[in-house]
Amino acid sequence: MSDGMFIQVEVDDSIRGDAELAQQLEDACPVDIYKNAGGHVEIVGRNLDECVLCELCIQAAPAGTVRVKKLYSGEVLQSR
Repeated sequence: MSDGMFIQVEVDDSIRGDAELAQQLEDACPVDIYKNAGGHVEIVGRNLDECVLCELCIQAAPAGTVRVKKLYSGEVLQSR
């Protein structure tokens, strides 16, 4: 789990080591929150507050494996 000022991103441990998904998340995110770090999903903390809530990461991930929480409202976006 990684926290920014405005959002929190959680990636389930079950997908952290999925090289293909790591690349899909990196490619999907327009503000580089996700990085394919040698075949592992890494969250780039310094980019968290650049999130535009486009939900492309949510759409790219298997159900229940990526969550984006809006810290200012408590709303949670989750892959489905």
